[in-house]
Amino acid sequence: MSRNLGSTDLKRLHRDWRRATEGRVALLLDGVQKPYNIGAIMRTAAAQSVDHVWLAGNVPAPSDPKVAKTALGSERFVEWTVCPTAAEALESARGQGYRLVGIELAEGARPLHDAGLDGDVCLVVGHEDRGLSKEALAGCDELAFIPQLGRIGSLNVATATAIAVYEARRRAWTTDGTGPRGPVPSP
Repeated sequence: MSRNLGSTDLKRLHRDWRRATEGRVALLLDGVQKPYNIGAIMRTAAAQSVDHVWLAGNVPAPSDPKVAKTALGSERFVEWTVCPTAAEALESARGQGYRLVGIELAEGARPLHDAGLDGDVCLVVGHEDRGLSKEALAGCDELAFIPQLGRIGSLNVATATAIAVYEARRRAWTTDGTGPRGPVPSP
């Protein structure tokens, strides 16, 4: 019979997955303005061990009380930098060895599952309504989109970011249904 994992079991489980994960993942938030979205993205970043978050443009800092309400303290586990422009953030990420992949519904974008997310990758996400700025679009090494099947044409930026970060992390794990401790049990 199944049971929920206790805190010690959870720590062991997560430690094993961390050890089985290679490559660095970073985020660049290009003009994301809603504090709720920043907070949700910071929680995802902390949960998936994102190495760095660049906040470009008029973006609320993770220390903003409205962001903190959703982040629930997770911002203290993520290194972040505020940059006045997307160009400065792109340059900083590239200077730290990241390949820049924009997550955007744009001409020439590849499906996320076919995108080059191996190695050290910085995922670039944009404004809630306008998407990536022209500056960010031009500065990315590749563009990817999340295929959608329903009648809604786009996802919330925090949701799209969570999917993209997970996909980047998943690439470091095996694709045959095994995890760091052998076969993953089915529910």
